[in-house]
Amino acid sequence: MTPTLSRAVRRRALLLAAVLLVLCGVLVWRPWPFGSPEPSGTVTFSTGVPTGVYQRYGELLQHALAKDLPRVSIRLTDSEGSQQNLARVASGEADFTVATADAVAQYQRERRPGFERLRGCARLYDDYVQLVVPKGSRVRSVRDLRGLRVGVGQDGSGVRLIADRVLAAAGLAPVRDVTPVPAGIDTMPVRLEHGEIEAFFWSGGLPTQAVQALSERYPVRLVPLDAGLVDRLHDVGGSTRHYRSAVIPADAYARAQDGLPVETLAVANLLVTTAEADEGLVEGFTRTVIGSRDGIGRQVHPAQLVDLRTAVYTEPLPLHAGARRYYRSVKP
Repeated sequence: MTPTLSRAVRRRALLLAAVLLVLCGVLVWRPWPFGSPEPSGTVTFSTGVPTGVYQRYGELLQHALAKDLPRVSIRLTDSEGSQQNLARVASGEADFTVATADAVAQYQRERRPGFERLRGCARLYDDYVQLVVPKGSRVRSVRDLRGLRVGVGQDGSGVRLIADRVLAAAGLAPVRDVTPVPAGIDTMPVRLEHGEIEAFFWSGGLPTQAVQALSERYPVRLVPLDAGLVDRLHDVGGSTRHYRSAVIPADAYARAQDGLPVETLAVANLLVTTAEADEGLVEGFTRTVIGSRDGIGRQVHPAQLVDLRTAVYTEPLPLHAGARRYYRSVKP
């Protein structure tokens, strides 16, 4: 073989190897199983109240999904929170949502319509219960709320569920001993500022933008929820076992905490769908949720806590088959 011919053969061999490497790279990158149809269609994602973490998280996730699943159109709908979100997904009004683990467990316990259809895709970030009062308020514990006008979240929200339970654990009847004001995070800060309510409960990721903005324009304080409250909640049993003692870091709301950490309780958020949801769609959706963590987390800080190592634990919901397929594909 002549040197010229030998060089030509080597060039062809190198070119073929390069083509094969590119093809392999495409197959590895491909976000759905080879041979499976690319997910398509329109899906509805039920989020939360305006200015809440669910809503902002949903907006940013919508943009990430548009890149990863270009043939899928994501429609966002506002909601009152976890309880309404679950009802929407269970009834088929929505395809995906976010809800707290305690709200899921309560929905199952009450055997509400469609409860057996619900499935988990990922454990996301934790919600922290925040009891907010004016800086000069006499309220130093939940018991001190007796006789006051208290924002407790909207009727279909996870906030309402947990506020009622915290009040009861502190020995207060949620209706008789306080004046409950059913309002969401989109209006409670302004109502507190104007004196229409004297305290409000919120359960959300840290920091919640609406609480942050309130603390920067009006002097407020976070009231501690001590470990004894969590113990009493656990004594109730059932869905209350999903609460855990937690601490709001000192820098979460610098002006509202005077540089001090605040005791509270936390509960996990879950990404929820139904057993009938397409496996390829759920796999792609879950992949984007995990993959977009850092990008979304730069704007919605709680999203930084989404962790591949714990995302698979969606108790009390069974894991959807499509989500399971994703976690197996990335297992070391």
